[in-house]
Amino acid sequence: MGILERIAEIEHEMSRTQKNKATEYHLGLLKGKLARLRAELIETKSSGPKGEGFDVKRSGDARVALIGFPSVGKSTLLSTVTETEAAVSSIDFTTLQATPGRWEYNGAVIQLLDLPGIIEGASQGIGRGKQVVSTARTADLILMMLDSTKSHLQRPLLEKELEAVGIRLNKHTPNIYYKVKTGGGISYNATCKQSELTEKFVYNLLHQYRIFNAEVLVREDVTIDDFIDVVVGNRIYLPCLYAYNKIDAITIEEVDRIAREDHTVVVSVEKDLNMDTLKESIWQSLNLLQVYTKRHGEYPDFSDGLIMRTGATVEDACREIHKSLLDTFKYALVWGKSAKHNPQRVGLSHPLCNEDVIEIVRK
Repeated sequence: MGILERIAEIEHEMSRTQKNKATEYHLGLLKGKLARLRAELIETKSSGPKGEGFDVKRSGDARVALIGFPSVGKSTLLSTVTETEAAVSSIDFTTLQATPGRWEYNGAVIQLLDLPGIIEGASQGIGRGKQVVSTARTADLILMMLDSTKSHLQRPLLEKELEAVGIRLNKHTPNIYYKVKTGGGISYNATCKQSELTEKFVYNLLHQYRIFNAEVLVREDVTIDDFIDVVVGNRIYLPCLYAYNKIDAITIEEVDRIAREDHTVVVSVEKDLNMDTLKESIWQSLNLLQVYTKRHGEYPDFSDGLIMRTGATVEDACREIHKSLLDTFKYALVWGKSAKHNPQRVGLSHPLCNEDVIEIVRK
């Protein structure tokens, strides 16, 4: 029996098992088996020919992957936001390969990657879906394009396909310390009360994965799925922005309802409606910072800022400018939101905020 058949068998057993407190433990072990098989499916190399355009070289400060069903407007968005000429048509599956585009915003160079439309079952290799969702794992942000005129089931179906290949949308990495050891058995501790996870489940799941020596420390209330993700270890946690396109074809009441959903932007790419909000939302979802530099006695250079990730420190800024700065670093002067007063004298560990101005003072 192949991997796909075994996955289907377990999914069938889970679907006919009534969900309640008594079956929670059994369902958890089934989820563990399912996660292991799906991980094997991801790692298994396809025997068929390699898809064109899916090995796109990463460029710029961040990568955004456009994911969606056929004919939702991904190619139109790419052509509108970037200078890339993507194939645009009302016919399904116009885009047959990954098409990259370059977009400059707030001083950052962002790579938009238009991926072919996927269909239900893509994560199991139907069509070219496995290549598409696997490429999405390399992105910094998933931009899920949805058609506001079509079924509301688009979103959960796409989420299911991404979930199946280990992509977790708008979730954080579970606060669990997990380490496989060479001896000593399994050690399990939790610093807070667990609503789902039990010591018995932890032991049996690890034995199911043939792990008999490990240390587990759970620092927050987690689900069984969270723990399975940590044990499997190939999960990618990515921010996701849901862009509902073609709002010019639905009522204002429906637009208002959709716009109130979390992580959602409503647009009409063709009519250029709300596109500025989409661009700003992409920037914010990428968690990028723009930090300006200045020399002593001069004005800041606002024409060319440093692009860094949220949480970046003065040390990161020094490395971005030139790593040799760390050898002669004395202190830094910072103006902006991160400073208690302007300027503030800080050290290497000082966290920076967007649009801060920094001056490096050497020894």
